[in-house]
Amino acid sequence: MRRKRLTFAALSALLFLGGPGMAGTLPAAAAGRAPGSAGPSVTAASVEPASDGVVTAMQRDLGLTRKQAESRIAAERTAAAVTPKARRAAGNAYAGSWFDAARGRLTVAVTPDASPDTRRALRAYGAEIRTAGHTARQLDAVKTRIDRLSAPSGVSGWHVDPVANTVVVDVVRRHRSDNDVRRFLDQARKAGAVTVRTVSAAPRTFAAGTVGGDPYYTGNVRCSIGFSVYGGFVTAGHCAQPGAGVSGWDGSYIGTFQGSSFPDNDYAWVSVGSGWWTVPVVLGWGTVPDQLVRGSAVAPVGSSVCRSGSTSHWHCGTVLALNETVNYSQGAVHELTKTSACAEPGDSGGSFITGDQAQGVTSGGWGNCSGGGETWFQPVNEILNRYGLTLHTYTG
Repeated sequence: MRRKRLTFAALSALLFLGGPGMAGTLPAAAAGRAPGSAGPSVTAASVEPASDGVVTAMQRDLGLTRKQAESRIAAERTAAAVTPKARRAAGNAYAGSWFDAARGRLTVAVTPDASPDTRRALRAYGAEIRTAGHTARQLDAVKTRIDRLSAPSGVSGWHVDPVANTVVVDVVRRHRSDNDVRRFLDQARKAGAVTVRTVSAAPRTFAAGTVGGDPYYTGNVRCSIGFSVYGGFVTAGHCAQPGAGVSGWDGSYIGTFQGSSFPDNDYAWVSVGSGWWTVPVVLGWGTVPDQLVRGSAVAPVGSSVCRSGSTSHWHCGTVLALNETVNYSQGAVHELTKTSACAEPGDSGGSFITGDQAQGVTSGGWGNCSGGGETWFQPVNEILNRYGLTLHTYTG
């Protein structure tokens, strides 16, 4: 088992490091390989497409048949493409949208004053239509007002829920009666449409102490590589500060944290050199084939999403909320996406992907992959925009 784990760890490091010159080939796993050596390679065509490789994990984690998983992948791809068009078509009447897994299509909420032309346009895109009392802009404004408040540790986070058409504030069950929590909730309710939900545990980040054979280390912290960008890779900001050196699975030098933000955000990017290179792949850890990355279209609420990390490897879940503020013990982090996928310490920074579309890097959560839980990720497009990076994608 030790040799097998080292093989996967070596591949994980190699898959995400270096420059754009290797876009046409993907390095083969090679335990014990000298860092940065080219070694044997396989053509990109020999790696199974993302939509095929994710099916097995979706069957396991979402309780689907193979046919259901394949149909859902196709429907989610359509929903992701339609979402920005539907938002533009709805205009000021837009009240949110989500993927309805039972119907296999996008649902768009609009206010009662949406015109017949608007509704016809949405139906032309294949969307279901719901009527809601608050626009998305109004709910976003409520959330922004709550973001300005100072949250106690008993409040785990808050987000706009398009299905309920309200802002949901999550409170840890054992702190529900705390005076500071009650004061916060009183202030939050004054901001607008707010619903309070009780959760079982508070979120935490998923960094871990050093464990041999896993993807990268900064000092005594182990984290996971997110997505390859030209010149390096993106990962979680809580893993290290700018200037921190990064070592690979074998302890050899990889590169340096060039940018990092935590809390407020939870993102970072690492520039790489010393012979390491990048390829557009997410490691499947032997659970599924390694997955090609072809873009970064945002998956709507309700879509399936899968996660790759150096501790718990490959697990899938569902997108539960977008643009959530998560209140870690270190401070609030904004604009995270909540999922039902599990994660464990050491998975921080790892990849979230839907089909072949990069979604984000693992931030934190609660629970584990034995008993279940929830995990948040920082959207990858925000990281790319913040640092002016270009996602390394396969275009064949």
